[in-house]
Amino acid sequence: MLVLHGSMQTASVVRSFTGNTFDRIGAQAGAVVAYLDGHKKHWNDARISNSSAARTDQVDDVAFVKAVIDLLERRYAGDSAQVYAVGFSNGGQMVMRLIHEIPSALAGAAVLSATQIVPENFAPDAPQEQPLPVLFVHGTKDPITPYAGGMAKMFRVSPRGLGLSAQDTAAYYAHRNGITAAPTTTPVTAASAEPTWVERTDYRQQDREPVTLFTVHEGGHSIPGPKKARPRILMGRTDRSFDTALAITEFFGLTTDRQQA
Repeated sequence: MLVLHGSMQTASVVRSFTGNTFDRIGAQAGAVVAYLDGHKKHWNDARISNSSAARTDQVDDVAFVKAVIDLLERRYAGDSAQVYAVGFSNGGQMVMRLIHEIPSALAGAAVLSATQIVPENFAPDAPQEQPLPVLFVHGTKDPITPYAGGMAKMFRVSPRGLGLSAQDTAAYYAHRNGITAAPTTTPVTAASAEPTWVERTDYRQQDREPVTLFTVHEGGHSIPGPKKARPRILMGRTDRSFDTALAITEFFGLTTDRQQA
């Protein structure tokens, strides 16, 4: 399980930011969880408008991820058929680049608080069409990457490029996976006295890789989870009733027969 941080973060920051909840995947499923560090706190995703040093310095983050996978497989006798990429924000954009460029290296992907960039601003190298199961988690009140689509901005001032809505992003990957059936939407947590609540939209079809979108109503630019992490006032609300790490574990069908740490 590869975890990619957001822009202006580090591997240690996203680990703390999530209250170490992704470590539970390793404890429960016998998985190796690796938190990767991007160049100068950013990733060279496939956005043409990406002006971070990772892109201007032409850092080959796809090659970096492949090298990490190879290292983990050799060091921990990992299963090359069970490599999963999880990315938050800029890390989520990088995961979408990986889906398009090296899908054969992944068994699945989870994209958190990031949406598919519009075609004219998206330029992956030698894109491939191999389908993959993809999970999305996105807040409707995300102040950085709008749930409804539009211009992504870092704290509302630094443009990051136009993106599709979260719903259209999920539909994009469902179409990429060859799914033609209509999606179904069901509640996960009920609207109550809490300010946030969650529902899921599933794209499912026989012999097709699934796509799921978890919509966090009133949620911000954050990763939902039961453990309280450091507050991010400018990021918006973080839902505590929804366990992102558990949802990822269940979506990918990872074994959870070990006791929770």
